[in-house]
Amino acid sequence: MQQNNIHILCTRPLKNAMVKEANAAGICIDEISFIKTTPIRTLAVKQQIIDTVLSPATVVFTSMNAVEAVIAHKHNLQTDWNIYCIGTTTNKLVSMYFGANSISGTANSAAELADVISADRFIDNLVFFCGNQRRNELPEILSKNNIEVKEIVVYETINEPIKISKEYQGILFFSPSAVESFFISNTISKQTILFAIGNTTAIAIKKHTTNTIIISDAPGKENLVQKMIKYFSAQ
Repeated sequence: MQQNNIHILCTRPLKNAMVKEANAAGICIDEISFIKTTPIRTLAVKQQIIDTVLSPATVVFTSMNAVEAVIAHKHNLQTDWNIYCIGTTTNKLVSMYFGANSISGTANSAAELADVISADRFIDNLVFFCGNQRRNELPEILSKNNIEVKEIVVYETINEPIKISKEYQGILFFSPSAVESFFISNTISKQTILFAIGNTTAIAIKKHTTNTIIISDAPGKENLVQKMIKYFSAQ
Protein backbone atom coordinates (compact mmCIF):
# COMPACT_ATOMS: atom_id res chain seq x y z
CA MET A 1 0.00 0.00 0.00
CA GLN A 2 1.26 3.49 -0.89
CA GLN A 3 2.45 5.46 2.14
CA ASN A 4 0.87 8.89 2.49
CA ASN A 5 3.86 11.25 2.57
CA ILE A 6 2.11 14.31 1.14
CA HIS A 7 -0.40 16.17 3.31
CA ILE A 8 -2.90 18.49 1.62
CA LEU A 9 -5.52 20.85 3.03
CA CYS A 10 -8.70 21.18 0.98
CA THR A 11 -10.92 24.13 1.86
CA ARG A 12 -14.08 22.51 0.48
CA PRO A 13 -15.59 19.05 1.07
CA LEU A 14 -14.73 16.44 -1.55
CA LYS A 15 -16.35 13.25 -2.78
CA ASN A 16 -14.91 10.11 -1.22
CA ALA A 17 -13.75 8.91 -4.63
CA MET A 18 -11.46 11.95 -5.00
CA VAL A 19 -9.98 11.45 -1.55
CA LYS A 20 -9.35 7.76 -2.27
CA GLU A 21 -7.69 8.59 -5.60
CA ALA A 22 -5.33 10.96 -3.79
CA ASN A 23 -4.62 8.34 -1.12
CA ALA A 24 -3.68 5.86 -3.82
CA ALA A 25 -1.07 8.38 -5.01
CA GLY A 26 0.39 8.76 -1.51
CA ILE A 27 -1.49 11.98 -0.74
CA CYS A 28 -3.53 12.49 2.43
CA ILE A 29 -6.24 15.18 2.22
CA ASP A 30 -7.72 16.99 5.21
CA GLU A 31 -11.01 18.79 4.48
CA ILE A 32 -11.73 22.00 6.41
CA SER A 33 -14.23 24.63 5.28
CA PHE A 34 -13.36 28.21 6.18
CA ILE A 35 -16.67 29.68 5.02
CA LYS A 36 -20.32 28.73 5.11
CA THR A 37 -23.14 29.82 2.84
CA THR A 38 -26.76 30.26 3.86
CA PRO A 39 -29.75 31.17 1.66
CA ILE A 40 -31.52 34.45 2.38
CA ARG A 41 -35.11 33.63 3.30
CA THR A 42 -36.67 37.06 3.74
CA LEU A 43 -40.10 37.73 2.25
CA ALA A 44 -38.62 40.47 0.07
CA VAL A 45 -36.09 38.14 -1.55
CA LYS A 46 -38.66 35.37 -1.93
CA GLN A 47 -41.00 37.78 -3.73
CA GLN A 48 -38.21 38.98 -6.05
CA ILE A 49 -37.44 35.38 -6.99
CA ILE A 50 -41.09 34.51 -7.62
CA ASP A 51 -41.64 37.67 -9.68
CA THR A 52 -38.66 36.71 -11.86
CA VAL A 53 -39.84 33.11 -12.16
CA LEU A 54 -43.21 34.32 -13.47
CA SER A 55 -41.67 36.49 -16.20
CA PRO A 56 -39.58 35.80 -19.33
CA ALA A 57 -36.02 36.82 -18.48
CA THR A 58 -32.33 36.47 -19.18
CA VAL A 59 -30.80 35.10 -15.99
CA VAL A 60 -27.21 34.65 -14.77
CA PHE A 61 -25.84 32.17 -12.23
CA THR A 62 -22.17 32.18 -11.21
CA SER A 63 -22.61 29.97 -8.14
CA MET A 64 -24.24 26.67 -7.28
CA ASN A 65 -25.41 28.32 -4.05
CA ALA A 66 -27.44 30.83 -6.04
CA VAL A 67 -29.08 28.07 -8.07
CA GLU A 68 -30.05 26.17 -4.93
CA ALA A 69 -31.40 29.32 -3.25
CA VAL A 70 -33.61 30.08 -6.25
CA ILE A 71 -34.84 26.50 -6.56
CA ALA A 72 -36.01 26.59 -2.93
CA HIS A 73 -38.64 29.17 -3.98
CA LYS A 74 -39.33 28.04 -7.54
CA HIS A 75 -41.38 24.98 -6.47
CA ASN A 76 -43.18 23.54 -9.53
CA LEU A 77 -43.47 26.81 -11.41
CA GLN A 78 -42.22 26.76 -14.99
CA THR A 79 -39.70 29.35 -16.14
CA ASP A 80 -39.21 31.05 -19.48
CA TRP A 81 -35.55 31.91 -18.96
CA ASN A 82 -32.45 32.19 -21.11
CA ILE A 83 -29.74 31.21 -18.64
CA TYR A 84 -26.03 31.99 -18.64
CA CYS A 85 -23.87 30.17 -16.11
CA ILE A 86 -20.31 29.23 -15.22
CA GLY A 87 -18.49 26.21 -13.96
CA THR A 88 -19.04 22.49 -13.91
CA THR A 89 -21.23 22.10 -10.82
CA THR A 90 -23.30 25.23 -11.45
CA ASN A 91 -23.86 24.15 -15.05
CA LYS A 92 -24.99 20.68 -13.96
CA LEU A 93 -27.45 22.11 -11.44
CA VAL A 94 -28.93 24.51 -13.98
CA SER A 95 -29.37 21.63 -16.44
CA MET A 96 -30.96 19.47 -13.75
CA TYR A 97 -33.48 22.05 -12.52
CA PHE A 98 -34.16 24.14 -15.62
CA GLY A 99 -33.20 21.84 -18.48
CA ALA A 100 -30.12 21.93 -20.70
CA ASN A 101 -32.08 23.73 -23.42
CA SER A 102 -32.50 26.75 -21.14
CA ILE A 103 -28.74 27.40 -21.15
CA SER A 104 -27.81 30.06 -23.70
CA GLY A 105 -24.13 30.35 -22.80
CA THR A 106 -21.41 29.14 -20.45
CA ALA A 107 -17.85 30.10 -19.52
CA ASN A 108 -15.12 29.22 -17.04
CA SER A 109 -15.24 32.51 -15.11
CA ALA A 110 -17.60 35.40 -14.42
CA ALA A 111 -15.52 37.77 -16.55
CA GLU A 112 -15.52 35.36 -19.50
CA LEU A 113 -19.26 34.84 -19.06
CA ALA A 114 -19.82 38.59 -19.17
CA ASP A 115 -18.01 38.70 -22.52
CA VAL A 116 -20.22 35.88 -23.85
CA ILE A 117 -23.36 37.74 -22.76
CA SER A 118 -22.13 41.04 -24.17
CA ALA A 119 -21.62 39.43 -27.57
CA ASP A 120 -25.39 38.87 -27.82
CA ARG A 121 -26.66 42.17 -29.23
CA PHE A 122 -30.27 41.28 -28.32
CA ILE A 123 -29.63 41.41 -24.56
CA ASP A 124 -30.11 44.81 -22.92
CA ASN A 125 -31.09 43.70 -19.41
CA LEU A 126 -30.83 40.63 -17.20
CA VAL A 127 -31.21 39.28 -13.66
CA PHE A 128 -28.08 38.25 -11.76
CA PHE A 129 -28.77 35.89 -8.84
CA CYS A 130 -25.76 36.22 -6.57
CA GLY A 131 -24.33 36.21 -3.04
CA ASN A 132 -23.48 39.09 -0.74
CA GLN A 133 -19.77 38.75 -1.57
CA ARG A 134 -20.07 38.52 -5.31
CA ARG A 135 -17.18 39.79 -7.43
CA ASN A 136 -17.44 42.98 -9.50
CA GLU A 137 -16.19 41.73 -12.86
CA LEU A 138 -19.47 40.54 -14.37
CA PRO A 139 -21.70 43.54 -13.56
CA GLU A 140 -18.93 45.99 -14.46
CA ILE A 141 -18.30 44.43 -17.88
CA LEU A 142 -22.01 44.21 -18.63
CA SER A 143 -22.56 47.82 -17.58
CA LYS A 144 -19.79 48.95 -19.94
CA ASN A 145 -21.65 47.15 -22.72
CA ASN A 146 -24.91 48.97 -21.88
CA ILE A 147 -26.58 45.93 -20.36
CA GLU A 148 -28.71 46.69 -17.33
CA VAL A 149 -28.10 44.27 -14.46
CA LYS A 150 -30.70 43.65 -11.77
CA GLU A 151 -28.97 41.94 -8.87
CA ILE A 152 -30.93 39.74 -6.50
CA VAL A 153 -28.81 38.64 -3.53
CA VAL A 154 -30.14 35.20 -2.64
CA TYR A 155 -27.45 33.85 -0.30
CA GLU A 156 -24.75 35.10 2.03
CA THR A 157 -21.22 33.89 2.60
CA ILE A 158 -19.96 33.94 6.18
CA ASN A 159 -16.31 33.63 7.19
CA GLU A 160 -15.46 30.85 9.62
CA PRO A 161 -11.77 31.39 10.42
CA ILE A 162 -10.09 28.30 11.89
CA LYS A 163 -6.53 28.19 13.20
CA ILE A 164 -4.66 25.19 11.82
CA SER A 165 -1.72 23.66 13.68
CA LYS A 166 -0.57 21.27 10.96
CA GLU A 167 1.83 22.13 8.15
CA TYR A 168 0.70 21.16 4.67
CA GLN A 169 2.65 20.71 1.46
CA GLY A 170 -0.31 22.06 -0.48
CA ILE A 171 -3.61 23.89 0.03
CA LEU A 172 -6.58 23.89 -2.34
CA PHE A 173 -8.71 27.05 -2.59
CA PHE A 174 -12.02 27.30 -4.44
CA SER A 175 -13.09 30.90 -3.85
CA PRO A 176 -11.69 34.31 -2.86
CA SER A 177 -13.93 34.19 0.24
CA ALA A 178 -12.24 31.02 1.48
CA VAL A 179 -8.84 32.59 0.86
CA GLU A 180 -9.70 35.67 2.91
CA SER A 181 -11.13 33.60 5.76
CA PHE A 182 -8.13 31.23 5.83
CA PHE A 183 -5.56 34.02 6.11
CA ILE A 184 -7.42 35.76 8.94
CA SER A 185 -6.01 33.18 11.37
CA ASN A 186 -3.20 31.45 9.47
CA THR A 187 0.22 31.90 7.94
CA ILE A 188 2.00 29.36 5.75
CA SER A 189 5.56 28.27 5.09
CA LYS A 190 7.32 29.37 1.91
CA GLN A 191 7.35 25.76 0.70
CA THR A 192 3.56 25.35 0.67
CA ILE A 193 2.12 25.09 -2.85
CA LEU A 194 -1.23 26.81 -3.31
CA PHE A 195 -3.82 25.58 -5.80
CA ALA A 196 -6.54 27.91 -7.09
CA ILE A 197 -9.78 27.01 -8.90
CA GLY A 198 -9.39 30.04 -11.19
CA ASN A 199 -7.70 33.38 -11.81
CA THR A 200 -9.95 35.32 -9.45
CA THR A 201 -9.07 33.01 -6.55
CA ALA A 202 -5.39 33.19 -7.51
CA ILE A 203 -5.50 37.00 -7.37
CA ALA A 204 -6.98 36.78 -3.86
CA ILE A 205 -4.14 34.46 -2.80
CA LYS A 206 -1.50 36.86 -4.14
CA LYS A 207 -2.73 39.51 -1.69
CA HIS A 208 -1.47 37.36 1.19
CA THR A 209 1.60 35.47 -0.04
CA THR A 210 4.25 35.14 -2.73
CA ASN A 211 4.13 31.33 -2.63
CA THR A 212 3.83 29.30 -5.81
CA ILE A 213 0.25 29.26 -7.11
CA ILE A 214 -1.03 26.63 -9.53
CA ILE A 215 -4.31 27.37 -11.28
CA SER A 216 -6.77 24.73 -12.47
CA ASP A 217 -7.15 24.34 -16.23
CA ALA A 218 -10.94 24.12 -15.93
CA PRO A 219 -13.65 24.76 -13.31
CA GLY A 220 -14.80 21.98 -11.00
CA LYS A 221 -13.38 20.49 -7.82
CA GLU A 222 -12.33 17.31 -9.61
CA ASN A 223 -10.12 19.24 -12.02
CA LEU A 224 -8.27 21.06 -9.23
CA VAL A 225 -7.73 17.83 -7.28
CA GLN A 226 -6.41 16.14 -10.43
CA LYS A 227 -4.05 19.07 -11.01
CA MET A 228 -2.72 18.70 -7.45
CA ILE A 229 -2.26 14.93 -7.75
CA LYS A 230 -0.36 15.29 -11.03
CA TYR A 231 1.85 17.99 -9.52
CA PHE A 232 2.96 15.98 -6.51
CA SER A 233 3.19 12.72 -8.44
CA ALA A 234 5.73 14.37 -10.74
CA GLN A 235 7.95 15.56 -7.88
